Amino acid sequence: MRTAGRRRTAALLLVPLLTALALLVPSYQADGPDARTMGPALPSDAAFTHPGVLVDREQLDALREHVTAGRQPWLKAYLAMRDSAYGSYRYRAEPHQTVVCPAGDLQGRGCAEERADALAAYTQALLFTVTGERRHAEKARQIMDAWSATLRRHTGEKAALQAGWTGSVWARAAEIVRHTPGAGWPAERVRGFADMLRTAHLPQVTASDPDFTGAWDLVAIDAVISVAVFLEDHRAFDHALERFRERVPAYFYLEKDGPVPLTVPGSAVDGPQRMASYWFGQTTYRDGVSQETCRSFRHVGASLAATAHIAETAWHQGVDLYGETEDRLTAALALHARHELGEPAPEWLCGGRVERNLGPHLEVALHHLEERLGRSVPAAHELAARARPAGTDDLFTAWETLTHAGAPAG
Repeated sequence: MRTAGRRRTAALLLVPLLTALALLVPSYQADGPDARTMGPALPSDAAFTHPGVLVDREQLDALREHVTAGRQPWLKAYLAMRDSAYGSYRYRAEPHQTVVCPAGDLQGRGCAEERADALAAYTQALLFTVTGERRHAEKARQIMDAWSATLRRHTGEKAALQAGWTGSVWARAAEIVRHTPGAGWPAERVRGFADMLRTAHLPQVTASDPDFTGAWDLVAIDAVISVAVFLEDHRAFDHALERFRERVPAYFYLEKDGPVPLTVPGSAVDGPQRMASYWFGQTTYRDGVSQETCRSFRHVGASLAATAHIAETAWHQGVDLYGETEDRLTAALALHARHELGEPAPEWLCGGRVERNLGPHLEVALHHLEERLGRSVPAAHELAARARPAGTDDLFTAWETLTHAGAPAG
């Protein structure tokens, strides 16, 4: 293990160097009359693109066109969203001043309410995008204004996870409402909402721990980059890029990494016993295995979604994170989708027993791999097609068949 330990140390020392070298060249050139060069960083004097958290204006226009033309699967996805509890005109927010989220399944205070209200605000913002009906914008604003006037802090062992789940969704909703003509969100209310994200969410999700489980950390990074775009905060945006580049290679394994997985810089996970424990008993590493595969596919699904959310938001800002991670995403999607579809797990994988439930988490990653790159990911494609329209996990993923299936390449 000494050799493996030296290899991991050397690999981790290369991360800052490789990142620095990447900054010297653009990584992708878009096609078409409005082509733009994608790069590995957003210059400090560059303007942010709005709306630009998970969805951009071109995607929003496209989903509206699909729905109004009655095309599938978008119409079915829209109707499922419209008819959900989150889409009701009668939806009422339940804001809390202090959201308390304890460990495990213990009953908290305000946790479920904030998650539901953030998803409702996002749902209403998408409904406004499709229909143009002002009352949807008003409902989204009412929900967001109620929380920004009330919320002061998140506490409890899962405070950071709660701030991660809700921070990304709040920012998505706020981006659409703020940057869609006719939504009518007063400037002072926008400032109040920005203050909430800056003081009640951002401190929680920027406090990183290299030995967090990957899903937890990736959800937090999703919130950091989402809030950063809404706040036009270059420092937070750069923080998200750095953490993404450290976490994703340590979460989704490729055999080119060596005989054992990489770790996040500063991690205390060293030696075979700690590594096996951190990887939930997995000791054989093959392409596509993730740090939480043997915990549950539900956690892997959330991590796939968060990884794609981060890369998609960065993409809308002209930063190509996908180019650094597409091989890992492809391998992880291929492995987990095959077993989600029913292929028996071999003995080397989690002792032959896996807990299947990837959830509605594949659409954004598939959009990039299939629509932009033309890559074939047949098992993941079949799984997504069977599950369409993808709904919501009631945490931080919602309506992604509507927003990303067949979306413009951007």
